[in-house]
Amino acid sequence: MKILIINGPNINMLGIREPLIYGEDTYEDLKNYIVKHCKEKKVDVEIFQSNHEGDLIDKIQEAYDHFDGIVINPAAFTHTSIAIYDALKTVGIPVVEVHISDLDKREDFRKISYIAPACLKVIKGEGFKSYALAIDTLVENYKEQK
Repeated sequence: MKILIINGPNINMLGIREPLIYGEDTYEDLKNYIVKHCKEKKVDVEIFQSNHEGDLIDKIQEAYDHFDGIVINPAAFTHTSIAIYDALKTVGIPVVEVHISDLDKREDFRKISYIAPACLKVIKGEGFKSYALAIDTLVENYKEQK
């Protein structure tokens, strides 16, 4: 199984950006955590991050026919991007949306996700563990489809 991890704007600033919300661990720490979890699950993984919506859409489109699942943390694009939603729906790859923080406990505008309807599941508020839970969800979904 091959999973694509897509991270949106400012995820690369973990450890610097609002540590009381996102923690003090860095983006490198997150990538290492993801790679370790995928290795344990025998999953091939590619991790991608961009601050640019079009780059995220291009990566989603490139995933078609190359990946069995996508974990996406669209970050601020969660609340604004119909284009990312459309790209996810177009490729038809199982997707899990993740967020390190619990959006339901933040500003009202963060409670709306344009991405969620294109996803199998949304996992939020579990810190880095949100990614592991998303990977596990995709692994289980993959087994069920086989």
